[in-house]
Amino acid sequence: MDGKDGTPHGTPHGAAIVAEGLGVRGPRGWAFRAVDVDAPPGSLVAVEGPSGSGRTCLLLTLTGRMRPSAGRAEVAGLALPRRMAAVRRVSALAHVPGVAELDGSLTVGEHLRERALLQRRFGTSPGALFHTGTLFRTGAEKAARESARNEAVLTAAGLDVSALPKGAGTAVRDLGRLEALRLALALALVGAPRLVAVDDTDLKLTAAERDRVWALLRSLAGAGTTVLAVCAEAPPGDAVVVRTAPTMSQAPKGAADALAEIGRP
Repeated sequence: MDGKDGTPHGTPHGAAIVAEGLGVRGPRGWAFRAVDVDAPPGSLVAVEGPSGSGRTCLLLTLTGRMRPSAGRAEVAGLALPRRMAAVRRVSALAHVPGVAELDGSLTVGEHLRERALLQRRFGTSPGALFHTGTLFRTGAEKAARESARNEAVLTAAGLDVSALPKGAGTAVRDLGRLEALRLALALALVGAPRLVAVDDTDLKLTAAERDRVWALLRSLAGAGTTVLAVCAEAPPGDAVVVRTAPTMSQAPKGAADALAEIGRP
């Protein structure tokens, strides 16, 4: 029997990902096809492939944002595409260009406050409205709770706000690529998702910065959250590697066309 958030009772925090022959076909061909995944809860899953090979489409499919055209998949025991809405509730996007991005004109603090408001309005953690005293907390108590949560997710993402040029008042456009990625991950963690997905993990980073990012993602996975990370080259080590190298059956613009379809009803 499922819990109130659509996740099966008695499972670990992280979401297991299983897929066989998974594929998405766009208006002009396959974005990706014949992808297999077998990742236990709390895995670091590296989706490796060149740009245009359907990496982002696979990420969106496994987080319930894009409907598969072929094969089968389960995330946290929830079958896709039948349980897409439930998969969306247990997953979060940290950074996906064109789908989930930071606003460069907002500050770090404004992003955190915005995410807190969204979580308060649309949060789906199990029993969130029924925790003892939740409905009767004062404004100060709620503010203290949100402050503690922000501190926890920023720490988990490795972002030291006090070290930024203007602290929480630093605009996102003034952040370095690595700092922006850390902020995006912190925001994704606010709702305590079982699966966090991040696109273009190694884009425009030095080798040392890539090492720090993979160390961060491993730490998140080690804490129990399944991490799905798109990259050009998977890191050495214990990551579950899923490759999306294009095949002869893929149209050159299949992935781009499929992504364009995501915003349509």
